[in-house]
Amino acid sequence: MAISVAFVDDHPILLDGLVSLCSNKSDLNVVGQGSSAFDILRIAEDLRPDVMVVDLSMPGDPVASIETLTQKHPAVRVVVFTAAPSIETAVQMLKFGVSGYVLKGGQASELFEAIRAASAGETFITPCFASKVIMAVRKDDVSNKAGMDARLSYRELQIVRLLMRGSRNREIATSLNISEKTVKHYMSLLMQKLAVRNRVEVVLAAQKMNMLADRFSDAGSKRLN
Repeated sequence: MAISVAFVDDHPILLDGLVSLCSNKSDLNVVGQGSSAFDILRIAEDLRPDVMVVDLSMPGDPVASIETLTQKHPAVRVVVFTAAPSIETAVQMLKFGVSGYVLKGGQASELFEAIRAASAGETFITPCFASKVIMAVRKDDVSNKAGMDARLSYRELQIVRLLMRGSRNREIATSLNISEKTVKHYMSLLMQKLAVRNRVEVVLAAQKMNMLADRFSDAGSKRLN
């Protein structure tokens, strides 16, 4: 079965060229096209293509639309097709969950390869750009985890881990052999350090920063004086 593809780009000539080139591929089927950030979500919701090829420089807010799309319709794979060789932007897009980041100006074969890779559940980045992006992603992941570990004390990490298990204050107090009042004190400190408003946001912040606390796997059973 052919891969259903939609293109969203505000340059009419480029858009027509992409559709024409794609139409010549027996394994690709163009099902939609648009020219603004609004069209990204509209096409995804109305047509549910296998892959969407999206530019980042269009009327509206393409970045926000892509983030929403990857959250609401994860089955629709996104390939960013842009003229901006920004490592920071590429890393951000990959964190949103896009399946490809292809630079304009390269070979058309790279875009088609990215579409096919995305459809297969793989990730494609323009080869001349890929190594820098991958290094930046790894560096960012390490920095995030190290930053979380550095900001939180051992006890706070224990509490976060129990929160991620769904434990309430009383259960945390019992597990760590401390009082509920002490747990509430640590919760206040955690919310201040992580700049969040409640226990749910503490958990979300920990998950977002990739704080799995593997080295504290025995946090629920250890007892500190």
